[in-house]
Amino acid sequence: MFLMATTRAAVVQSRSDALGASLFSEETSQRTMHIGSIVARFGLVFILVVIGFLKYTPGEAMAIQPFVTHSPFFAWMNGVFGIQGTSNVLGTYEIVAGLLIATRLFSARLSALGSAMAIIVFLGTLSFIATTPGASDVSAMLGQFLFKDITLLGASIWVLGEALSAARGNAPRPAVAS
Repeated sequence: MFLMATTRAAVVQSRSDALGASLFSEETSQRTMHIGSIVARFGLVFILVVIGFLKYTPGEAMAIQPFVTHSPFFAWMNGVFGIQGTSNVLGTYEIVAGLLIATRLFSARLSALGSAMAIIVFLGTLSFIATTPGASDVSAMLGQFLFKDITLLGASIWVLGEALSAARGNAPRPAVAS
């Protein structure tokens, strides 16, 4: 009985070691990073393009109005473009940034430009935390809406770094799937 239990424990340990070696292998880590880069890049593209198109709707134009009005960076735009025009300009900028990031499949330099534009988008939205009354309250819906952009800013910075590295010839061209 003892021999059987010892043998069974050895088999379980051996399988566990094999799984651990496979799970922590260089191939697994590279594949995981590759998949993560695709999800980060095209998730960012999706968010920028969809939210950019939403800016063309009257509801979204009214929703961003308090942010724009209280911002020292954007308030001037309402006087020049009006509420809907300001929203359209911001939406167009977001769409262009997203589409340029997507060009990484064939142009690292264009993707780097889009990534830099995305950084500006998310720095702009994060500035609303300091300029819009009530926006710094993480427990409020308004604060939650803005604080998620910290992650999007991080993704934008990473995508910029990867695209700049690729433009210098130091990173492989991403595949959509492998």
